[in-house]
Amino acid sequence: MSKSNYNCVIVLGPTAVGKTSIGVALADHFNGEIISADSRQTYRHLDIGSGKDLDEYNVDGRPVPYHLIDITELPAEYNVYNYQQDFYRVFKEISSRGKLPVVVGGTGMYLDAIVRDYQLVILPENKKLHEELEATPLEELAARLLREQPDLHTLCDLQEKDRVIKALEIIEAKKQGIESTSVQRPEIKPFIIGTSLPRPQLWENISIRLKERLENGMIEEVKGIHDSGITWERLEKLGLEYRFCSLYLQGKIESKEELYEKLFIAIRQFAKRQETWFRMMEKKGVEINWLDSGTKPQRITQAIDIVEKIFE
Repeated sequence: MSKSNYNCVIVLGPTAVGKTSIGVALADHFNGEIISADSRQTYRHLDIGSGKDLDEYNVDGRPVPYHLIDITELPAEYNVYNYQQDFYRVFKEISSRGKLPVVVGGTGMYLDAIVRDYQLVILPENKKLHEELEATPLEELAARLLREQPDLHTLCDLQEKDRVIKALEIIEAKKQGIESTSVQRPEIKPFIIGTSLPRPQLWENISIRLKERLENGMIEEVKGIHDSGITWERLEKLGLEYRFCSLYLQGKIESKEELYEKLFIAIRQFAKRQETWFRMMEKKGVEINWLDSGTKPQRITQAIDIVEKIFE
């Protein structure tokens, strides 16, 4: 792998397109380990509704190691800052063992925070500085940041005022001797693979998977979590399956048929939002190499062939 310009692979795409199968096949083939990029799979006990499918992390009896799944408990709030810090630690650990990090998921903000290095740090409030920076035109802020960091590696970030402001606030805090507790970002050079399906096929996949989850105990899973002491409000904040199953269990959705219909519509809308987020990443300079929309085995083969070429 050392001959390549890349040091990790990312597999992204909307829900229900088979990202996990592709990522696991890549990790198995290239001596890698999976890093999940799914905001709900970080929570323990959110199994069926979040689609953990842990049995997929196995190829012909060979277990494929995975990370950032089942790492926190409800009702705690796990956010993009927590994810970014945990990702950096895990990435360093995997790389230090000579393994290839293979990132798999569809949570756009988590992926974007890693790829475009969101400046997510906890700093003391400096209201005067923030107001000063907000009142300054973007062009002046960008020039100031380049003076401070002439080796800035992501020049497209200079087009986003909030990111430039955050970077300057961090620089000023360091000048005053205030250091963030953040984990230092390792060098991340990702080769990004995108996978999706034509809308009719994607809708069919979503429908089939939703019916399977309902039949396999998703409602009972949500009831068990609530019975353990987690409020309906907290469950609803988790969105999609957990929100609608909570509403059903509270009698706010009258039948399982209505639950299915409402969830089916909501998951389709979620898939569209995911695709929109990935297009936004591309517009901001992130290169995504999209696989052809074939069968899952065909896409797995194509992904392996592509990665073999880049790591030659």
